[in-house]
Amino acid sequence: MTIQKATNITWHEGDVTRKDREKVHGHRGATVWLTGLSGSGKSTIARRAEQMLTARGCFCYVLDGDNVRHGLNKDLGFSPEDRTQNIRRIGEVAKLFTDAGAVTITAFISPYREDRDSVRAIMEKGDFVEVLVTAPLDVCEQRDPKGLYKKARAGEIKEFTGISAPYEEPEHCELTLQTDQLDVDGCAEAIIAHLEEQGYLPRG
Repeated sequence: MTIQKATNITWHEGDVTRKDREKVHGHRGATVWLTGLSGSGKSTIARRAEQMLTARGCFCYVLDGDNVRHGLNKDLGFSPEDRTQNIRRIGEVAKLFTDAGAVTITAFISPYREDRDSVRAIMEKGDFVEVLVTAPLDVCEQRDPKGLYKKARAGEIKEFTGISAPYEEPEHCELTLQTDQLDVDGCAEAIIAHLEEQGYLPRG
């Protein structure tokens, strides 16, 4: 748990409401949280879904794990404690983006179930859409776009999820994408279809 250090602070509500912003955008805000092993396809799917959503006029943005670690979370490593802080911070950012009316797609391994549940807990009910992006470990290793599995197997990377650090799958996610069975477009379309079915987006 992160302790609140600042005192004498007050949350200020804006004069423009979330409903006002969503009316302008023509859809509801939401956080679509992609979780899964490295190489499962999270970032690729997130970028493709963003393209498809933007093409239909949606206010959409991808928060990618590596990109966030270049700035906001550049002070964090990959220890369990740092992973938890990484997810806590991006959860708060995603909450703000969602309040702004964006369809916010995050692509983080986010290996710990408790951390993901904590993000869900700070969101308004219905704002958090958890998506398990999954493929067999050997398939993820074969893809290995960054060569990370090879380094982890050689002992060059410590605490690597799926090899020397655990990954805890969601118990009650809203959607599961098996990327060894479904291509990138199919996965992105499944996300969009879910958002339509649940009323986040008008049907295309």
